[in-house]
Amino acid sequence: MKKALFFLSLAFFVLVSVTDTHACTSAIISGKLTPDGRPLLWKHRDTGELNNRVDYIAKSKDVKYAFIAVVNSPREDEGESWMGVNEAGFALINTASSNMHKYDEDGNDQEGKFMYKALATCKTVAEFEAMLKSKKHQPRGVETNFGAIDAQGGAAYFETNSYDYTKYDVNDPTVAPHGFLVYTNFSFTGKPDGGGGYIRYANAQEKIFGRYLRKEGITPQWIFNNLSRSYYNPLLNVDLTKDYSLTPAGWFPDSDFIPRKSTASAAVIKGVKKGENPLLSVMWTILGYPPTAVAVPLFIAAGADQPDFVRPNSETDLNCALCDAALARRAKVFPLQRGSGKNYFYFKAVCNEEGTGYMQRLSPVDANIFETFNSFIERWYSEGAVDLFELKNLYKTVDFGQDIR
Repeated sequence: MKKALFFLSLAFFVLVSVTDTHACTSAIISGKLTPDGRPLLWKHRDTGELNNRVDYIAKSKDVKYAFIAVVNSPREDEGESWMGVNEAGFALINTASSNMHKYDEDGNDQEGKFMYKALATCKTVAEFEAMLKSKKHQPRGVETNFGAIDAQGGAAYFETNSYDYTKYDVNDPTVAPHGFLVYTNFSFTGKPDGGGGYIRYANAQEKIFGRYLRKEGITPQWIFNNLSRSYYNPLLNVDLTKDYSLTPAGWFPDSDFIPRKSTASAAVIKGVKKGENPLLSVMWTILGYPPTAVAVPLFIAAGADQPDFVRPNSETDLNCALCDAALARRAKVFPLQRGSGKNYFYFKAVCNEEGTGYMQRLSPVDANIFETFNSFIERWYSEGAVDLFELKNLYKTVDFGQDIR
């Protein structure tokens, strides 16, 4: 009990009174660290809009490459994307940075629009860099770290403001000697000690590097289970899932974990090897708070025929069923709204000694999704294409945990 009270007291010192809604965490994992040599692009999204869904954007006059993307559900602007992959195998994410501060005079927060344009027009990481260089797209109204991979082996982060950028090539051993890079909410070229997300950065960096040292392959499933659902705080050196005595009353401050009150979704985009069909790219997607949600694999190959539960419920209800279910569960994790109560979460609703927490109950469902789909995906790799008939049937028959309340 003394140990628990000590760490709870310590946590109060790191407690923030206002939730950071731009607290995304991300990583690019090159094929050097994955079991099958295919790269991974991960984004854990934090935002002020918790209702997220997936849209398919078809080819048009302004869209050279069709793409799928995670978007805000009740959005007014149709031209935004927050993470996605296109039919050429180009994938793009971002994390907001707050230590560069070079905006244009006409406004900021244009990252979603810029990513929409990039997914619609870029085939490779090189083409995306050319877009960043183009005067046509300046000033951009962004302060962010873009992460991108492509079907030609390209993989890089771009620390970007409205007028310039710095590239970090994940394939360059002098830049990423271990084959991966992690980004949160600061830029290395920005003001020293500025920005945020240092504790989340340390969490992801430590866990991925440990995996690298042990020569254990990194997969989308591992990323979700060990990062997007992580209750480890490296500053306090505590992991709530390892020691329930840290939460004797069930409550804990919602501070500096990767999953947080502002988390709306997460995705791991699994790219293809050079020479493979880019339509085999998989966007493993979690809509909602990851500890109360499951992952679903989405394919640009399916076109507009994405599963119903990630698309709008109706013409008037633009939210989607999978996110609705996750948010309903999340409400029991963050039930306090008045005063400083909103800065706490009820961890026993996530994990508890009885094994009835949402993350515990959803774990076998999530594991079955990965096991079932991966067996088909491996065969589709060998066949060179996604079997759309099989895919559609899987979406209908696999349990995605919608009935877990």
